[in-house]
Amino acid sequence: MKSKLTVKEFRNKLKANTKIGSPRFKIPLGVLALFVYNPKYFYGSFSDSSFELTSNSNFSPPLYMLKGSYKSNGNELDINYSVEPIGKLRIAWIKYFPIIAFIMFNCIFYFQTDVPTFVYVLFNGAIILMSLFARWDMEWKKKKLERKFNDLFEIENPYKI
Repeated sequence: MKSKLTVKEFRNKLKANTKIGSPRFKIPLGVLALFVYNPKYFYGSFSDSSFELTSNSNFSPPLYMLKGSYKSNGNELDINYSVEPIGKLRIAWIKYFPIIAFIMFNCIFYFQTDVPTFVYVLFNGAIILMSLFARWDMEWKKKKLERKFNDLFEIENPYKI
């Protein structure tokens, strides 16, 4: 993809908006994050021709990483990147835990003799809502990371209509 920036401007924006560290080992601070001010949007590392970035969130662990390279092509900057999951086990856990919980709670309630119907409805409804929210949140974080990267580095997306 093409960017309107030069290589020097791209590197300066990377330096200004990235907290240096390994994106695979980003650990959120949780409640302690209330006392830490962190103005940089990205967390990761970069070199003269490549980068690995993730969102710099203090509350929740990042799920996706932008991994790519850049090079100058005349007056334009060519950027090739992909959005990859940081941990496949983490993504699988978020996707499939609600299904496991659904089966587990229904088995437990089935073998109990005097479980009211509203308990079935309450637990199954909560598990379904949790599953839908988790999948929506994963996709939203992925799109937000890519959108922020494209906006900040002025990348022209050829797939946009």
